[in-house]
Amino acid sequence: MSPAFRFCPQCATPLSLVTQAEDGGDKARLRCGACDYTHWNNPTPVLAAVIEYQGKVLLAQNAAWPGKMFALITGFMEAGETPQGGMSREIKEETNLDTSELKLIGVYDFQRMNQVIIAYHAVCDGEVSLSPELVDYRLMELADVKCWPAGTGYALADWLRSRGHEPEFVEFARRR
Repeated sequence: MSPAFRFCPQCATPLSLVTQAEDGGDKARLRCGACDYTHWNNPTPVLAAVIEYQGKVLLAQNAAWPGKMFALITGFMEAGETPQGGMSREIKEETNLDTSELKLIGVYDFQRMNQVIIAYHAVCDGEVSLSPELVDYRLMELADVKCWPAGTGYALADWLRSRGHEPEFVEFARRR
């Protein structure tokens, strides 16, 4: 359940975990006893891109990340835009690159963050200029790219396979 979501957004009454019959059987959800509001806690769609730039894969480092982690460009869709439009916008906002081709790689679950990742392969051009959200980037040869065992890492692995490269995965240290 969503621990940060504790009060009803309609009437400010504390929410309680209540089990009720729904389509498909009983389901425990955070619910308001005063106005019958239900917090559905549905996954959020997130866009991700394997960016092909100058014949290489562009990976970026987020300013909020510890260490030297580099990953795909990601972002949230805005109301009123398509996934493709949102992906092109995010690429432009975060890297200043223009997208000339965009093709769906696949859809991946990322349950740890309660997200569904919609991943694309983007062919981009222009001059890289990072947003303040990003602190660095790398251009990697396909054979040198390492994947990670999480949603966007699986998207990258699928894309590498589609290009004839068997992906190699890095291991993450477990948080305690």
